[in-house]
Amino acid sequence: MAATTTPTKPAGTPTRRFGKWTDNAMLEDYSLRYAPRSFRTWSSLVVASAALGGIAYLVDFAIGASIAVSAGFTNAILAILLAAVTIFITGIPIAYYSAKYHIDMDLLTRGAGFGYLGSTLTSLIYASFTFIFFALEGAVMGQALTLFLGIPLWLSYLIAAIGIIPLVIFGMTLLAKFQLWTQVIWLVLFAAPFVAILVQDPGVFSAFTSFGGESPSGSAFSLIAFGTSAGIALSLIAQIGEQVDYLRFMPDKTEENSRSWWAAVLSAGPGWVVLGAIKQIGGAFLAFYVITRTGAADELGLVVHPAISRPGRVSGRCS
Repeated sequence: MAATTTPTKPAGTPTRRFGKWTDNAMLEDYSLRYAPRSFRTWSSLVVASAALGGIAYLVDFAIGASIAVSAGFTNAILAILLAAVTIFITGIPIAYYSAKYHIDMDLLTRGAGFGYLGSTLTSLIYASFTFIFFALEGAVMGQALTLFLGIPLWLSYLIAAIGIIPLVIFGMTLLAKFQLWTQVIWLVLFAAPFVAILVQDPGVFSAFTSFGGESPSGSAFSLIAFGTSAGIALSLIAQIGEQVDYLRFMPDKTEENSRSWWAAVLSAGPGWVVLGAIKQIGGAFLAFYVITRTGAADELGLVVHPAISRPGRVSGRCS
């Protein structure tokens, strides 16, 4: 029987054929590592807008509400403000170097001298934070869809999980447009409940300062409650990793755009926590308002200030 030979391919012949998706530069979108100059076509304002659009998540409201209910007004507000200042200060150098050299957290960690192992651990921490954070946000969105549409909760979770995929696939190209289209709508919806409460019941804002929640110290300061609340708020410090994923696409800093460049870096980098802190305080207030208006305080073992008690509602005191 004659031996058969396998035909050999000429040198340089490709041994693998890639699909259309991998050849599509818009789909690849430089989702990791260094963002080359040829791809960075957005202005500082557009990049900052896209980065701040990622702060529209609802978990901040839930975190602020949880802190306020468990620790009371004074401890919650001080903890949120302390965490915000700490996160802002520590985020400045990270945001600056990411925007200047157009690299992500992995390469930033290597450049800081932590080596391959250090960058791997950083990526693991950031990835863990992202998975947990997205799961929480998906749960919030899923429950909101169920309440609004009346559909099964499992279907709402599925919609919330799948709906984000197009934004991920098309990356910065689609995100920049999406955030510009929806930014004003989000700001209006964000302010709407507080404006409505201010118009209908302005006195409730002053009563909020006396809210004691479940804290044994009531609305008075407690070092233990303050420290615990600050630890919860500081858990969001890893959010800077997501912000630098946007800041990699900043244009090169020049003398002409120096002011706008710095404004974009500071607002979209460490500045995310300013909006985050506002949302946490807003969530704390909304939790207080709902508890005092629906009688949920009975289930939580809370008592409410007599100044805001009304017929058919919970009465008592805040501290």
